[in-house]
Amino acid sequence: MSQRRQLLPFRALVVAVVVVSSAWIVSGQQPRREWRDYGGGPASSRFVELTQITRSNVADLEVAWTYPHGQTGFNPVMARGVIYARGRGNALVALDAATGRELWVHDQVGGIAPRGINYWENADGSDRRLIFTINDYLQEIDAKTGRLVRTFGVNGAVDLREGLGRDPSTLGRVQSGTPGKVWQNLILLGSAPGEAYFSAPGDLRAFDVVTGKLVWQFHTVPHPGEFGYETWPKDAWKYIGGANTWGEVSIDAARGIAYFPTGSATFDYYGGDRVGQNLFANCLIALDARTGRRLWHFQNVHHDLWDFDNVSAPQLTTIRHDGRTVDVVAMAGKTGYLYVFDRVSGQPIWPIEERPVPTKTDVPGEVLWPTQPIPTNPPPFGRQTFGLDDINPYLLTDEQRASYRQRVAKARNDGQFTPIGFDEVVHMPGNHGGSNYGSTSADPRNGRVYVITFNVPALMRLLRTGEQPSAAGAGASIPGFTQYQTHCQACHGPMLQGSGSVPSLIGVASRVPAADLRAVIVNGRNQMPANHQLSDEDVNALMSLLALASGGATAGGPAADPPAAGVLVESGPAAVRPSSGGRGGGGGGGLMGAGDYPDGVSAPARLVMDGYGLHPDLINPPYTTLTGYDLNTGTIKWQIGLGDEPRLVARGIRGTGAANLGVKGSVVVTANGLLFVNAADQKVHVYDADSGKELHQLPLGAPTSGSPSMYEHGGRQYLLVTASGQTPAVKEAVYPTGPTGLVAYALKKR
Repeated sequence: MSQRRQLLPFRALVVAVVVVSSAWIVSGQQPRREWRDYGGGPASSRFVELTQITRSNVADLEVAWTYPHGQTGFNPVMARGVIYARGRGNALVALDAATGRELWVHDQVGGIAPRGINYWENADGSDRRLIFTINDYLQEIDAKTGRLVRTFGVNGAVDLREGLGRDPSTLGRVQSGTPGKVWQNLILLGSAPGEAYFSAPGDLRAFDVVTGKLVWQFHTVPHPGEFGYETWPKDAWKYIGGANTWGEVSIDAARGIAYFPTGSATFDYYGGDRVGQNLFANCLIALDARTGRRLWHFQNVHHDLWDFDNVSAPQLTTIRHDGRTVDVVAMAGKTGYLYVFDRVSGQPIWPIEERPVPTKTDVPGEVLWPTQPIPTNPPPFGRQTFGLDDINPYLLTDEQRASYRQRVAKARNDGQFTPIGFDEVVHMPGNHGGSNYGSTSADPRNGRVYVITFNVPALMRLLRTGEQPSAAGAGASIPGFTQYQTHCQACHGPMLQGSGSVPSLIGVASRVPAADLRAVIVNGRNQMPANHQLSDEDVNALMSLLALASGGATAGGPAADPPAAGVLVESGPAAVRPSSGGRGGGGGGGLMGAGDYPDGVSAPARLVMDGYGLHPDLINPPYTTLTGYDLNTGTIKWQIGLGDEPRLVARGIRGTGAANLGVKGSVVVTANGLLFVNAADQKVHVYDADSGKELHQLPLGAPTSGSPSMYEHGGRQYLLVTASGQTPAVKEAVYPTGPTGLVAYALKKR
């Protein structure tokens, strides 16, 4: 590995050990004054025991330091006085936690999981490693020097496409945007194989941190003889994909129980080739972290046809229930429900009833499950119905409002589990609604759980065989337009024009180098999420479309294929990226031939939808909410709009929550009852955990996304937040000015 010249002498990399006064209350191991993990610790609660910042002095927070090259969307970790974050040019950087001074830079890690990394050290701290996934490979670097750990895996890498029961050369990307979870000497991983037919199965796996060897593997699409096999067609394990954890994992470190939330099986909106209940898709699965043995599970959506993935971290807390103390796990779903269970037994704390749902469908081969599980308590955190009275009175023109009224009045709207068909239906929450990654936090001591919610409906339908997407019109024949409509249109608009805080893509290929544009499409940036589910063919098609929308010319054309596995890149880390040649799979709109099914399996129609149908501006506010639960009583203590929608601020309308689906903020919870939340209005909001009352705002100078971090170092408590990228141009309001990059706040020194 060739590494940028270190900016400090090597001895400056040796950092004093943070004094640990007690064990972390949740993990039993994690030093409570550090932020060593994506989500703050094994439990992913984003809870810290720090109390220096209080209700009375929070307004005295000031910028302690900034690192201007910090990239948003990435959750920085802090261990032994060093911050590890993402910097310019897709680099991993190590910074002094007190000053933000650069210690080392590990260049060119494009393709790294965009939301964070893992930190691990051995018992005496002599071996410290950063663990991350990059372009379908698991890699490690020495946390003290930034150098590749070549003894890990094969020449420093583990190919995550291996061992899934499929030919790796036929698989699209399997790497998740979230970094998994470290527990003892294991790294526990989910995956993001995409939503195409024949995508990779979402096996849950654990690897040895030191050697990279596979320790255990759990099949989320059961193989013959395994529990749940009978809930699928007999050969489904050979061709069904998904049923994966692309979101966040939580671990009860003291008990050694790992909680994996799983998403839907593929294809998301048509299940003619997967008739049945489909375990372990759409489940909360409790596994023995040491062995991968299933302890219990709960499926919250049977035979999912709504893309109701479980994504956000299950929250671990302790409550008083029926006169006794109970350790519970609470999972927030895209459905808008919070599902609460005894952490050990898996028994629901309150009854969850199987209730009849609509099953009538005109889709050939489809067989809907007749019931769905509905919690009787606590109340839902998200909106679950949408009708004519819910159409937005603010953000639509009169013509748009009239058009939407006609569509909603005509659409099938039989409740939350309305089956998708060939005519338009209403889904509420839509496939991007409810709870998403980064959306949950908790106080592990007292039953308080906090959920960020996106209230967004979807108007959807399936395409008949041979039918072109209706919204595309003549554009359906343009290369890349189908991929654009499926993956991009919901945010950037039907004509690439952008809207509100989402930028226009017209002309972007003439301004941005092709290699950088390709990296943004795949890995995301700022408010834009990663699209690891896209195949290389899909990305090439989108690049062609963007070139056409830029006058037909790009700045250099498509990027060259990255090096093949095992080849070291001299200007950066061991990239060991797979060649783009010969890889199949694809995004949500991909179609494949009958020959892709195993011999003897009849090939049903491969139907896809007419886009994801998301309309963030269609519903009336609040668009994004923050809900505070008290699970001792099973009640919502308070619910507020998270931040402000900038287009409404000029009208004097506040507290609506921003209608920007691309920004995923998170809640940091302190032991003395403060909540720190970054929001789509480019601010950090500080709330009182007891009441939801806003106590303070910290304006930022650029979009912020991902999870903030919090730690104590040198006697000061720091809030660490990222803000980078271009502020959207919104005529109706002005975004605040403030610091950018990696920004550390602390109280004034005395």
